[in-house]
Amino acid sequence: MRWEALFTDLEGQMAAAHDDDWRAEVAERTRGERTGIDLPSRIAAAQGASLSIVLSDGTVLAGVVTDSAHAWLLLVDAGGREHLVPMAAVASVDGLSGAAHHVTEVERRLGISHALRALSRDRARVQVRTRGSETHGVIAAVFGDHIDLVTDAPHRHRVAVPTAAIIEVASS
Repeated sequence: MRWEALFTDLEGQMAAAHDDDWRAEVAERTRGERTGIDLPSRIAAAQGASLSIVLSDGTVLAGVVTDSAHAWLLLVDAGGREHLVPMAAVASVDGLSGAAHHVTEVERRLGISHALRALSRDRARVQVRTRGSETHGVIAAVFGDHIDLVTDAPHRHRVAVPTAAIIEVASS
């Protein structure tokens, strides 16, 4: 009877060790899989959710994510104002869940220029913010690495703004 108890105890210890190894392997694989998930994928999964986003200049935007691609996100604040934000201008995001959206190759190729061209095509009045300036007007043209913005009256003129310098494009 003592032998039987001893072997039963050994079997229990081996099962517990096996369970511990299995849990450790699952945890390690989970950590490994997370390294393949990027921020744009998590923001895409948050479409329809309220987020608070701190931009690279310290500005905080709060609102609902209505659209996103790999290079940008569109946030609508409580007042209904739309904010197009390049992912490169995002310093931190509060409110994300652990979920991620599989970003397709098409979404990955939709750069900020695609969204800017849509605003230009619609002749939308916008506010373009960079780290050092804020300009109101209409996007007249979208080039390879910059946009031309026709500023509002009374001093209407064309301003070239490097795409990489844009922190936010907001509806006016």
